[in-house]
Amino acid sequence: MNVRLEGLTKHFPSRNKKSKEVVVAVDDFSFEIPDGKLVGLLGPSGCGKSTMLNMISGLEKPTSGRVFFGDDDVTDVPPELRGVGLVFQNYALYPHMTALQNILFPLENLKGAKKLSKDEMLKRANEAARLVQITELMERKPSALSGGQQQRVAIARALVKMPKILLLDEPLSNLDARLRLQTREELRRIQRETGITTVFVTHDQEEAMSISDMIVVMKKGVLNQIGRPQDVYDDPVNLFVAKFLGNPPINVFEGSVRGGKLFIGDEDVMDAEGVSDAPVSVGIRPEGFVPKEGGRFTCDLVGVEVMGRDTSVICNHPAFDGANIRAIVSAENRIDTEKETVSFDLKPNKVFLFDKETGRRIRPGEENR
Repeated sequence: MNVRLEGLTKHFPSRNKKSKEVVVAVDDFSFEIPDGKLVGLLGPSGCGKSTMLNMISGLEKPTSGRVFFGDDDVTDVPPELRGVGLVFQNYALYPHMTALQNILFPLENLKGAKKLSKDEMLKRANEAARLVQITELMERKPSALSGGQQQRVAIARALVKMPKILLLDEPLSNLDARLRLQTREELRRIQRETGITTVFVTHDQEEAMSISDMIVVMKKGVLNQIGRPQDVYDDPVNLFVAKFLGNPPINVFEGSVRGGKLFIGDEDVMDAEGVSDAPVSVGIRPEGFVPKEGGRFTCDLVGVEVMGRDTSVICNHPAFDGANIRAIVSAENRIDTEKETVSFDLKPNKVFLFDKETGRRIRPGEENR
């Protein structure tokens, strides 16, 4: 089932009772989620991700705009009739019920033509438990389950209804780092096995990029960029997207383009043919540095961290917008730690130029403004 959002907008009243201004949580949001895909809604806290999910589920009514499931306009359809499965951050399991009873609960409330026999309900519950690999835990109550096991019960409870759309609201944020990694791999496996169109809300860019078919990057309720994770990482449309994706984060410098050359400080660090002369913000991915004796870009060496196959070169530059530059290079590159400076050449496909005023990406042949 594909999901289409058209001009979706949500306003909330201001928390300041004296102010008549509204809070715009989601602003004229339009995009389509293809059938059977896992889409990550990604952005910082307060950007409108959960509000968006709540409008898709029907828990929030949009101020304007429409929500379509396939060809059906479901904007005014109540949540219980939309055919969605929703998994919350806090699991929301009934503590007095076993895992099996929690999973069965949505089926026991079906009425009319949708009502199932006890055998049919048990068959569905066991199938959902098999999918999330908790068949041996069905008689345990939530207090006897780990956080990861509770999360799997919550996912099974959402899947047992055989929803058209599965909505996950930061479902891994309460788990420790190791369990998060394991559970997100399980989520991806479950989604592929079921083929259910899934929307996954998170502020963790690594999480979103690792399991999503597509990511939607939001800022202050506005869609900034949508695409396959690697495409968005490799081709950000603005400085916000470039800075939000990547760990370690992108390194940002004050620079300028003069006569077809990119300057950082006084150094001509790279050719910039087709870009108009102007001050620019320069983003360089950590993997965009190539150590080279006599390279075009020189930094003050702070330290070197050896990480096995990679080496992290920590350095400084007067034009850098931050504390320390972090360059990730192959461990085959031997950095002389006795020297005060280190020189690099730059990989052109890992260097991005942005308008200093708007943060918009500047591309060769396009006007800067």
